[in-house]
Amino acid sequence: MKYKYLSLLLLLSTFAIIGGCTQSQTSKPKVVSEERMKEVYEEVKTPYKYGLIMVPPNDGKKMDCPTVFRKDDMWYMTYIVFDGRGYETWLAESEDLLNWKHKGKILSFSDTTDWDSNQKAGYNALQDHDWGGSYELQEYDDKYWMSYFGGNSTGYEAGLLSIGIAYTEREPTTVHMWNRLEKPVLMATDEDVRWWENSTIYKSSIIWDKSKKTGYPFVMYYNARGDSLNPGRGAERIGMAVSNDMVNWQRFRKDPVINHHYGISGDAVIQKMDDLYVMFYFGAFWKERKGDGAFNRFACSYDLMNWTDWEGEDLIRPSEPYDETFAHKSFVIKHEGVVYHFYNAVNSKEQRGIAVATSKDMGKSSIRFASEK
Repeated sequence: MKYKYLSLLLLLSTFAIIGGCTQSQTSKPKVVSEERMKEVYEEVKTPYKYGLIMVPPNDGKKMDCPTVFRKDDMWYMTYIVFDGRGYETWLAESEDLLNWKHKGKILSFSDTTDWDSNQKAGYNALQDHDWGGSYELQEYDDKYWMSYFGGNSTGYEAGLLSIGIAYTEREPTTVHMWNRLEKPVLMATDEDVRWWENSTIYKSSIIWDKSKKTGYPFVMYYNARGDSLNPGRGAERIGMAVSNDMVNWQRFRKDPVINHHYGISGDAVIQKMDDLYVMFYFGAFWKERKGDGAFNRFACSYDLMNWTDWEGEDLIRPSEPYDETFAHKSFVIKHEGVVYHFYNAVNSKEQRGIAVATSKDMGKSSIRFASEK
């Protein structure tokens, strides 16, 4: 009889544990309050446009997608350049975040039939993402890591684009070709592809979440194009993937985490402010914002999975001759009390360069596009 009671107690305890887990997993996610969202906006806003900091050497090339990191007392930037054939990834350096010097290519075209022979647009991974932190790249498995979108079609973001992973055991501040995994890790043709990413995949950004809020240490945000209410080209949305080892990736959740149904929501970059995560991203061609070009926004989350979208003013929007068409693709950092918002600037002549806006008036840049010099 005693054993029957013990068995019953054990069974009830098991049900209680299972019930507790189920309740926790299905509990309503914490929404970021409007007041907290306003605090973030006040912290990150950069009303002073310094201007262009890097431009292509001629009008035939287009510069895009800055990623800024620090090593010792120097700052470094990876960025991509389109020259008509496709994208390659470059490296630059700076002492003060305003004056930059080109160093050379780190992901280049391949004269082969590889899946990524004509497109290699790279973005550094596993950066210290604490707001106002070191902004250094972290090593995992004795390597530095980078995600990139690649493809073998020529032209501007042409053909099937997929996400690949690159790595190096050398210093990421030196010019050298990074190693690449043989095959892409995410493709729009995968069997488990979701409804919003079944056309092609674009930029990705990977953080190292040591708290494993998703159950995994490595979390990727990426934007992709898929089926949409919008006819023709279709919408771009931001979704997630996760990994235990930076090599094997799996999709996370069925639906995107940022979705405006029309136009583009893309190029997410994550920063952590105390207990809050901030996603900087850009929007373009939303139905309710038709004619606004491209602009930079943000969203916030407590768990990396459920995001509250900022409903107020854009962080960056077209306003100057050099960014009058698009002012988009954020990379935002805070250093010595000043916020620097790096972004891609596109003018009416479709010239593309990299500009910066700041929270403090730092003067005005003298750099101009090639045809305007």
